[in-house]
Amino acid sequence: MKQMTVYTTTSCPYCVMLKNYLSEQNISFNEINMEEKPEAMRYVVESTGQMGVPQSEVNGKWIIGFDPEQIMHALKMN
Repeated sequence: MKQMTVYTTTSCPYCVMLKNYLSEQNISFNEINMEEKPEAMRYVVESTGQMGVPQSEVNGKWIIGFDPEQIMHALKMN
């Protein structure tokens, strides 16, 4: 089963766009709000070197930002 986690913040418009896109495509995902879980911010920065959001982890592959094409590609790869 495909695992997708989306790392977000409360005030990020691209995070909302990404979550809406995933919902429209009937793609299930776990959301982790990094403002509520500072340890998640450390994990993301250590994993990608990026602080921006959204960042999505799809079966261990990272996608930075709102990039539906890359997300769909990553979901199909596994």
